[in-house]
Amino acid sequence: MTSYPLPDLAPALPELWLAALALALVVVGVFAGKDKATGLLSWLAGIGFAIAAVLIVTGPEGRVVTFNGMFVTDSFGAFMKVLVLIASMFSLVMARDYLAREGVVRFEYPLLIVLATVGMMMMISSNDLIALYMGLELQSLSLYVLAAFKRDSVRSTEAGLKYFVLGALSSGMLLYGCSLVYGFAGSTSFEALAQSLQGQPSLGVLVGLVFILVGLAFKISAVPFHMWTPDVYEGAPTSVSAFFAMAPKIAAMGLLIRVLAEPFGGLVHSWQQITWFISVASMVLAAFAAIGQTNVKRLLAYSSIGHVGYALVGLTAGTADGFRGVAAYMAIYLFMTLGTFSIVLVMRRQGRMVEEISDLAGLSRSRPVLAFVMGAMMFSLAGIPPLAGFIGKLFVFRAAVDAGFIVLAVIGVASSVVSAFYYLRVVKVMYFDEPAEALDRGVSPGLTVTLGVSFAFTMLYFIWPGLLLDYAGQAAAALMP
Repeated sequence: MTSYPLPDLAPALPELWLAALALALVVVGVFAGKDKATGLLSWLAGIGFAIAAVLIVTGPEGRVVTFNGMFVTDSFGAFMKVLVLIASMFSLVMARDYLAREGVVRFEYPLLIVLATVGMMMMISSNDLIALYMGLELQSLSLYVLAAFKRDSVRSTEAGLKYFVLGALSSGMLLYGCSLVYGFAGSTSFEALAQSLQGQPSLGVLVGLVFILVGLAFKISAVPFHMWTPDVYEGAPTSVSAFFAMAPKIAAMGLLIRVLAEPFGGLVHSWQQITWFISVASMVLAAFAAIGQTNVKRLLAYSSIGHVGYALVGLTAGTADGFRGVAAYMAIYLFMTLGTFSIVLVMRRQGRMVEEISDLAGLSRSRPVLAFVMGAMMFSLAGIPPLAGFIGKLFVFRAAVDAGFIVLAVIGVASSVVSAFYYLRVVKVMYFDEPAEALDRGVSPGLTVTLGVSFAFTMLYFIWPGLLLDYAGQAAAALMP
């Protein structure tokens, strides 16, 4: 009888902790009752995320591989995982009052957030195509349910169905790409692939790489695989849309960087052509498609597509500076998105959520503080100096220029100028249009916290940008041979 040694569990302790927490939350939710359980589970999940972050920061130093080479921890994984945990934690804070007001208080909500987060952390630490797919599907299955969580709403049900159908298609293409790479390269291990793909790759490997990139491009909603994003963001509950815009994007971008830098690092000149195209397509389409939007959530969906394009500019550089720029950009994007969606969650009139840009008309007169915070978020998303968004774009554009992708950087700057139109239009509506009916007064304590944190980060980041850049640089260095 063959015996297998128990793998080293210490590197995967944060994931194991969250998986055990999810099992415990199921038991607590069943026995505590619906009304009491949701708030309790949200608190427990938030504390669990904080503990997981501590476990990551205090975990093994350097690169550690376990589970027979399928799971890896390093500085890059730690950096991206902490961002995911911050996004998940704030998503629970934002959702607390929203769920109660919309009448969808169910204990499954925080549980699904925890399970999705476990999948995201597995994605970031995957060191094998099989582990990659397992983490991706654990995340995706939870997100499909969250999109349709408001099951009495036709829009929410439609959003969940669209996301499920298109997500299943992208997962199939990703799995097909993985099977092609395995068939032609003879391994699913990232380390083995990195060694075997140093020379001239076979056509089958390149076709498999294309299919893998298609599946991952869907997860980050990059053009031309973005078609689900506006409809799902608009139809899903607003707190779910906020979660979609933050944590899954960061995790998928982290996975994409690891896949291209490690197993396919030797094919950099091949995959740069693909990332160049989807970067340009994402920036240009988002810049022009968002101009005609009247719904705030659809506008933010196209905004997220555009920001994925900017992040891909740094990825296309294929250098340590490029990877550092992407990691820092995703951190900045997290806080900008957090603040913007917090404002959207405040948009209520007579107890009912409103989502049109016109509903913000005259906000500067009735709610000047909210208008100022929203204006700061819009200016930062547009890349106006000296706000955080400008510095984030500067990182990725400079990396592209240094790597010789000057045309790509110029297209990015031009797209950023065009996109400033629809961001500044929101500011114009708030400050210069005739006032609409005033929004309901009052901001929940949770949203007050998220607004304060995101506003402070966005406005003050320029004072000490080197701190984040240093951590991002350490993360990027872990990916380089």
